[in-house]
Amino acid sequence: MSEWEAIERVAEPVVPSRIVADLRALGIEGGETLLVHSSLSAIGWVPGGAPAVLDALQRAVSEAGTLMMPTHSTDYTDPESWSNPPVPDEWIDRIKETMPPYRPSITPTRGMGAIPECFRSYPDVHRSAHPATSMAAWGRDAEAVVADHALDYPHGEDSPLAEIYDRDGSVLLLGVGHDANTSLHLAENRADLGTETVENGAPILADGERVWIEYENVPEDTGDFPAVGEAFEREVGAERGQVGAATAVRCDHRDLVDFATEWFEKNR
Repeated sequence: MSEWEAIERVAEPVVPSRIVADLRALGIEGGETLLVHSSLSAIGWVPGGAPAVLDALQRAVSEAGTLMMPTHSTDYTDPESWSNPPVPDEWIDRIKETMPPYRPSITPTRGMGAIPECFRSYPDVHRSAHPATSMAAWGRDAEAVVADHALDYPHGEDSPLAEIYDRDGSVLLLGVGHDANTSLHLAENRADLGTETVENGAPILADGERVWIEYENVPEDTGDFPAVGEAFEREVGAERGQVGAATAVRCDHRDLVDFATEWFEKNR
């Protein structure tokens, strides 16, 4: 969406105080753990862009709460698995030999949008160490929720998603749909689907040296995420509203994961 189209979506600029008020109307209060998936352009024209949205989100959650976002860098994976776009086979070894190591403070996100890309380097934000599926957090429990992000099964039991579950956090879809909802990956890990694990790899720093590591994961497939999200909202419920011009959905992370785990077992 162009900047002109963002202007046309709203009657007036969407300023931080408006965003905070809209978040309050969704039931978001200070002190909660909130996982946010977002689209800046969907909100409308925001003076200051992504930092203005982040300031509003921090104000809404407060330092007594914890604000989290996925900050994935999916190009930090084995190039043999790349399909969007694929690379020539003869490039693969060279890419694996020369790709810089993942570094939480430096490595950019890929395909996550302007808000998470800005958030990863925001003051007092902590980012997890997983090279492909990192998450970043700010607030009371920020360091704790991202500290022990396992390489194997990075959306499973030793992940920030499991930490949000244990803390009874909430999920906010801000101008995006359930196809972007990473909470559902935890349900994929917990569902008994009888699928074989897959392997991937990436370069990281270990004791100051670049090394290529390999890790296991469950097969991930977002194709049915919209269907399970729709079923959850219909059968369990979620708060719907507007944040600026964006459709926003707030739901309970634990309820969603439990529902989706059973849904995947019945429908996949």
